[in-house]
Amino acid sequence: MYKFSKWLQTTPFKNHSVAVASADASFRKYYRLSFENQSVLLMDSSLEKHSLASFLDVKQRLLNSEVNAPEVLEQNLEEGFLILKDFGNIHYLNLLNSENYKTLYSNAMDTIVTMQKADISELPLYNKEFLHVEMDLMRNWYLEKLLSLTLSQAQKELIQTSLETISNVVLAQPQNVFVHRDFHSRNIMITPQGEIGVIDYQDAMNGAITYDLVSLLKDCYIEFPREEVEKLVLEFRDKKGLRTDDKTFIKWFDFMGLQRHIKVLGIFSRLYLRDGKDGYLKDIPLTLKYVLDTASRYNETKELAKFLKEVQ
Repeated sequence: MYKFSKWLQTTPFKNHSVAVASADASFRKYYRLSFENQSVLLMDSSLEKHSLASFLDVKQRLLNSEVNAPEVLEQNLEEGFLILKDFGNIHYLNLLNSENYKTLYSNAMDTIVTMQKADISELPLYNKEFLHVEMDLMRNWYLEKLLSLTLSQAQKELIQTSLETISNVVLAQPQNVFVHRDFHSRNIMITPQGEIGVIDYQDAMNGAITYDLVSLLKDCYIEFPREEVEKLVLEFRDKKGLRTDDKTFIKWFDFMGLQRHIKVLGIFSRLYLRDGKDGYLKDIPLTLKYVLDTASRYNETKELAKFLKEVQ
């Protein structure tokens, strides 16, 4: 007996069979409802009903901008259930390989360009304070709790100075675009019609132009050669029609990546330590690799890279 069983009987999908589809890093769960050759997806947000208003708001912004987000077929906001159009179960992560990633990423960059045209009015602002709230997760959850480090005053100051530099570069690039915040290979679907479908967008904000590009091209779950990634970064710049020089745009991209991956080190650690989700521990090495590789490329962050390498 599922939490939603009683409500499901009041919907057109009452005769569908129910199977677990997936869970994500939050407390949401997904179930596939099937009948004959058709299926829909039920999202169970009963443990975080507050997130549904944002989910519905952002979904409509994306649909209004002709981004392929799943339409809502039935809803029960009081109990926290939605029934959504089913994009299937083929993620980008299932498909990406050394032969096709340039084409798949180029297509996904087109989707970012389209997403960035979405309405951002009243979306939360990715400002300096929020950038630092996120980056502080690394110190709190990764360094102090997961690695059990007691930081010296000099180490705390090094971290703070480095994070200040990172946020300054992030905020120096063009802002005020729709930011999905988690546009990576597990959240990009290929629908049965062969189209890109976008999911897990409810935390969208108003932020920097390279954020979703970093999520896509420096994916915490899969990696491709740096030289080829840089070419794709510049391809995105050209798709956007920006006249920024190569070095500057790649630096914007890299420092946005530092902000994101520093945050993610903290998030993956917290998912394990607080939420008991140990599956994300295996993704820490690649995330750390991105931080060390990128930070070591720039004089402003070389000392941070040296410190993080020493404490492993």
